[in-house]
Amino acid sequence: MNSEAEFKNTLDIILHSEGENFRFDEVEIENEYSKLHSDKSSIAIKILSVLGGFLATLAFLGFMMIAGLYDSEVGMVFTGILSIAFAIWINVSFNKLIIDTLSVSTYAIGFSLLAVGLDYMKFDENIISIMFIAIALMTLAIMQNYILSFISILIINGGFLFLIINNDVYNLIHIYNAIITILLTYVFLNEAKLIAGNKLISKLYNPVRIGLLMSLVCGLVFVGKTGIFEPHVYAIWASAIITIPVTIYVISIIAGIMGVTDTRAKIIIYTACTMILLPTAFSPAVSGALLIILLSFLVNYKTGLSIGILSFIYFISQYYYDLNFTLLTKSMLMFSTGIIFLLFYFFTYKKLKSDEEI
Repeated sequence: MNSEAEFKNTLDIILHSEGENFRFDEVEIENEYSKLHSDKSSIAIKILSVLGGFLATLAFLGFMMIAGLYDSEVGMVFTGILSIAFAIWINVSFNKLIIDTLSVSTYAIGFSLLAVGLDYMKFDENIISIMFIAIALMTLAIMQNYILSFISILIINGGFLFLIINNDVYNLIHIYNAIITILLTYVFLNEAKLIAGNKLISKLYNPVRIGLLMSLVCGLVFVGKTGIFEPHVYAIWASAIITIPVTIYVISIIAGIMGVTDTRAKIIIYTACTMILLPTAFSPAVSGALLIILLSFLVNYKTGLSIGILSFIYFISQYYYDLNFTLLTKSMLMFSTGIIFLLFYFFTYKKLKSDEEI
């Protein structure tokens, strides 16, 4: 709804459809809508806000270096804690987009100083990572600002990735990807239930969704590019044990929404999808990117769809690049794959067109 007239019209439609006995707090709804509308911003503005915050962070850290703050470990830890607390406080006290740049920079400065200070004090890196995860979780519980919540989700999942890498338990990346995949799928498929169920969760829904999506992409990078964990990671196909079945499950939901009820059509769809997805077991990142595309398409999430398409293109390109085949063989594989997808497109297009004519 882009105007107050559309908002009023929607309320009238709901009231008319529910009947005269339906009651709602119109004043409270209008106040909440006005609040959301005043703070409404595009994803581009949010990105610029984040970039501005990080540039301010770099400038401030440079000033701190010149001022000699790095000579005092205690001073850095104290300043870091103070910066994080200040960022949380201003977001709780002021709910405006203009505050986001200041809060993001202060939040990032706090974590940066805290990390450097604790490292200088010879704290164990695992303990530092766990502390950061705890602080980010506390931040999510205290306030539900979009950008800071998004950054907190990245810190939490980044902390788990750091623990995996720092302790050389690389095979746990499969468990990480499985958990994030299941969480992301649940969040996408239960949007209405989560938003309507709890006020705190409804405010966190959007940043948690994009945060989980970006975290999954990061996890898929580690199983999508050969050589990052080698030779420590074995059975690279393990991540596909979750991504492929979940992708087929989402396809079944989409097929149901599109009205595919014929058993023969279902068998053809599931068989074709399984045949296409099985080869991605050798590069689970490809099926993971497909899952992101399907989930975003299902709920009409344009940002996620763009990220999924870009990820899919990258992982496909990386997969073919890493194949131990000659350039001619790779070209033939790409050509054959393109022909298969074109045939699949023409088959589905013809089927849908015939259904429309009926």
